Amino acid sequence: MKQRIITGLIAAALFIPFVYIGGTPFILLMYALGTIGLQELLKMKGRSLWSIPGLISLFGLYAFMLPDQWAAQIFEWTGYIKVEFAFLAVILLLIHTVVVKNSFTFDDAAFAVLGTLYLGMGFYYTIETREYGLAYIIFALFIVWFTDSGAYFTGRKIGKRKLWPEISPNKTVEGFIGGIVWAIGIGLILNYFVDLDKPILIIIAVSIIASIFGQMGDLVESALKRHFNVKDSGNILPGHGGILDRFDSILFVMPLLHFLHFI
Repeated sequence: MKQRIITGLIAAALFIPFVYIGGTPFILLMYALGTIGLQELLKMKGRSLWSIPGLISLFGLYAFMLPDQWAAQIFEWTGYIKVEFAFLAVILLLIHTVVVKNSFTFDDAAFAVLGTLYLGMGFYYTIETREYGLAYIIFALFIVWFTDSGAYFTGRKIGKRKLWPEISPNKTVEGFIGGIVWAIGIGLILNYFVDLDKPILIIIAVSIIASIFGQMGDLVESALKRHFNVKDSGNILPGHGGILDRFDSILFVMPLLHFLHFI
């Protein structure tokens, strides 16, 4: 627990300044995190980021992650939109299955494509959320962090009924509900301190939905790790695991906020 707390404080001290500054530094940080996340994902599958299919996947990831302002500039230079670059990555992965005579299979290519889409869209919307203003990224991050903390402490204190034991044995129904309650609380508090310009009922509704999706994102990562029989996606954060372990909820919540037209 002590190591977990210390690592969390150090990580937050390094991460928060980038969130506050925004712009290019924040975008570059997201690209760095996306790169590490893809490396962790491919490693679980037994593939290397620095292989030919790994680098093609990285190209696809970077295409998906392109913020709107950068994508517009690239369109002016090349005449291609970012989705076309992503499609190129898919085609190259499929060609690679033929070149290597199925030592890299269609299933491997499908895993790489889905992985780049999963990471690319999550980090893309994180970038775009920050571009809309500091208030929105603060809201999203606090909802995720307080959901995680609320679920953990509530489950530890009063949790009895298992939520999804086949996927994550330690999570409980009480913890799941506790995470939602904590998310509503921090959402209402933030509404008074940051300029979200949203009605209270909208804040409550979005907090509930974002909390649920955030916890589902965490369960998806747990299911992935259980499938590949690994404890953590990586070890870059002692006591916390890898980038995917820490950003699994964020990768689900950020696209959701845009889908709900909250941002």
